[in-house]
Amino acid sequence: MFAKLEGLEKKYLELEEALAQPDVFNDQDHYRKLTKAHADLREIVEIFRRHRALEQELADNRQLLHDSDPDIREMAQEEIRRCEESLPELEQALKVALLPTDPLDEKNTILEIRAGTGGEEAALFAADLFRMYSRYAELQGWKVEIMSESPSETGGYKEVICLVAGQKVYSRLKFEAGAHRVQRVPATETQGRIHTSAATVAVMPEAEEVDVELRPEDLRIDIFRASGAGGQHVNKTESAVRITHIPTGTVVSCQDERSQHKNKARAMKVLASRILAAERERQNSELSADRKAQVGSGDRSERIRTYNFPQGRCTDHRINLTLYSLDRIMEGELGPLLEALSTAAQAEALKAQAE
Repeated sequence: MFAKLEGLEKKYLELEEALAQPDVFNDQDHYRKLTKAHADLREIVEIFRRHRALEQELADNRQLLHDSDPDIREMAQEEIRRCEESLPELEQALKVALLPTDPLDEKNTILEIRAGTGGEEAALFAADLFRMYSRYAELQGWKVEIMSESPSETGGYKEVICLVAGQKVYSRLKFEAGAHRVQRVPATETQGRIHTSAATVAVMPEAEEVDVELRPEDLRIDIFRASGAGGQHVNKTESAVRITHIPTGTVVSCQDERSQHKNKARAMKVLASRILAAERERQNSELSADRKAQVGSGDRSERIRTYNFPQGRCTDHRINLTLYSLDRIMEGELGPLLEALSTAAQAEALKAQAE
């Protein structure tokens, strides 16, 4: 492990030297690549340097145990205890930092939220989830763009698809895929009974042209009139677009924009991301057929979390974590949940690596 870390530090120093060259700004693409590579290595190199300094400090203090002055020996003993307590934590941090990174972690994300069982209450819960993720995105400085929406009669969502753009979006949201269950008393419930309903969330890295090849001969594109709420424009022009990817049977519709071209562009983006996600899931299934990750498969049919409003608690079933801060979670404070899921995934990856 330490030989690899020394190699990474050497690479880091080479990048620093390259970035210090006066003509480095002449090629902006090259400069951006150097800057990103340097930034990617910074954290692990800093941890490695702290670890090395601590080991040196430990060795120095062990030498002081032979000093003739008893006060110095006592001070050295205290420093040794401190170093020995800190080293395992830094070693663990280094092991985590050396884990292979997901190449899709840096990508923007397409989030699909659909009402499940529970009728209108499920649609309202889907809207609550969309608001929760939107608030979290706002706290992270990300941008949210609705790509397609199907509102319900009481202000909920039968379905909403949005693009979340920003730094490391997919790395933070990828564990949100699955079935989310809510337990609460609906506004329409006169007897005060708790109802259970659900919504599903799909999280897909935004696909780019280099990620997925969509051949024209594999696509069937249908143009039709938009339907539903939309004012005077609805049903007057054929601007809604439905695209079918024939080899996989994947279908995407978009009717939110007045422009047929905009609807087609949005539908193509969602289609490419769905195909990329499906291909990635297939590859992951083949790679880990004999092992299921602790945080779950991400399958939409898998119940991953329960939001219990009467008790103010949120439980993630994959890692058996319950937080009694549901009001803050629904306001977008997802940090504790997402960090716990990330830590569990890292622990599982370290376990797999050790076997």
